[in-house]
Amino acid sequence: MHPHPSESLTHLMSHVMKLHRHTLHLLLQEQGIEVYPGQPPLLFRLSEEDGQSQKELAKKLRIQPATLTVMLTRMEKTGLVKRRPDERDQRISRVYLTEQGRQAIQAVKDTMQSLEVSSFEDFTTEEKLLLRRFLLHLQDNLKKLEKNV
Repeated sequence: MHPHPSESLTHLMSHVMKLHRHTLHLLLQEQGIEVYPGQPPLLFRLSEEDGQSQKELAKKLRIQPATLTVMLTRMEKTGLVKRRPDERDQRISRVYLTEQGRQAIQAVKDTMQSLEVSSFEDFTTEEKLLLRRFLLHLQDNLKKLEKNV
């Protein structure tokens, strides 16, 4: 017998992730930081390697190029990133963090750390290690599945 969809682990994980993203957004908003849900992974990718092409970023983030374009337009308006044409190939648009974007990354990291501490407040060390092990196992399974699709 299959559990009701609202009782499935997938449903629970999805709900927890949405709640996490929403709470992070509220905490950032409370600090006056204009970083919207979905933007932190993009900021982190750029902090690892600034000046990536839009095509590279979309692939790494596993999102459609059109979705990335909308995100980048919003992030340019809030001063987090800027786009410039590639020096060798003008058809390629490269994305760079601004100073404001770099400051936002630090605020996001600090807020995420605080959120993690609060989220796992009543967990034992063993429970956190076990959850980590389960999540890594799940991640491995999903990566295998992704390769076969």
